[in-house]
Amino acid sequence: MNLMKIILYALIVYVIYTVFKIFRIANKAKKSSAPPRIQPGVMVKDEICNTYLPKEEAIKEIHEGKEYYFCSEKCRQKFLEKSRSSTPSDS
Repeated sequence: MNLMKIILYALIVYVIYTVFKIFRIANKAKKSSAPPRIQPGVMVKDEICNTYLPKEEAIKEIHEGKEYYFCSEKCRQKFLEKSRSSTPSDS
């Protein structure tokens, strides 16, 4: 009977230890998880303010068959106004 008690206690201690170990590993993973790193992508140049920004964040405009990229709608509008004034009108 004493042997059964020892085996039972050992089994209970083992289960408690295993559960504690699992929770400890889970908490470590939560604390040490760093924010995801941004993968460097293709950088494009804004033709108006001459800044570089990631292509996926840029505003794209195709003008006369060429792609142009802008950091904001304001820069895009300035480019369009500038291109309209420099392009001779067909009148």
